Amino acid sequence: MFLDEYHQISDGEIRITPTQASRFAREIAGDYNPIHDPDARRFCVPGDLLFALILHYCGLHERMTFRFRDMLTGPNPLLLPDTDDATIRVADSQGRTYVEVERGGAVIRDPERIAAFTRHYVSFSGRNFPHFLHPLLAREGVMFNPDRPLVIYDSMGFELSDPGRADPFMELSDSRLDVAGRRGDACLDFRITAGGKTVGHGTKKLVISGLRPYDAERMERFIADFERRAQAKR
Repeated sequence: MFLDEYHQISDGEIRITPTQASRFAREIAGDYNPIHDPDARRFCVPGDLLFALILHYCGLHERMTFRFRDMLTGPNPLLLPDTDDATIRVADSQGRTYVEVERGGAVIRDPERIAAFTRHYVSFSGRNFPHFLHPLLAREGVMFNPDRPLVIYDSMGFELSDPGRADPFMELSDSRLDVAGRRGDACLDFRITAGGKTVGHGTKKLVISGLRPYDAERMERFIADFERRAQAKR
């Protein structure tokens, strides 16, 4: 499967190296956030890679909610939950939980359909910045600290009315930013379509720390630097 080169599995444990995590972010998600660089001081495995692995090994359900409880910052072995429970937790051998998943409804286990759904979602999700967040921040008149940007993947959930449809496509349908002091909760609503028909919907939530008044000139410089780094990694 296409995820084989982005993790290893042995005795029911998943291991992800920083290099594998970084390659997934660039090659599959189109996500060039420096926090996913292998040598980054604050490196973490992309939440979308954990999402993809959970779908592959546990199935694509009609209704799913993912809550990212902690950041995976190294090759800690993750234990695959072997249960049909409605709630599962992906944790390491020390009991530290990284992702909590609630699921229900019909389940798809066909690898090709799961791979198609995964590829489309992570491609959509990888466009957080600047595509989705920049206009949202500008609209609300705030921005993150450009010297130490901190945007955390908090959660995502979706519901499918027709989970068996092939080749789904995700597109942004609405966005909002709730600001409380120096913290903001960004919610990105998305529509899921297949063959021109709406087959589901979902929401992704990001937490933005260190908010300050929006500075258009400083933000434009940050975006230009971000795009230059992205081009260098492609």
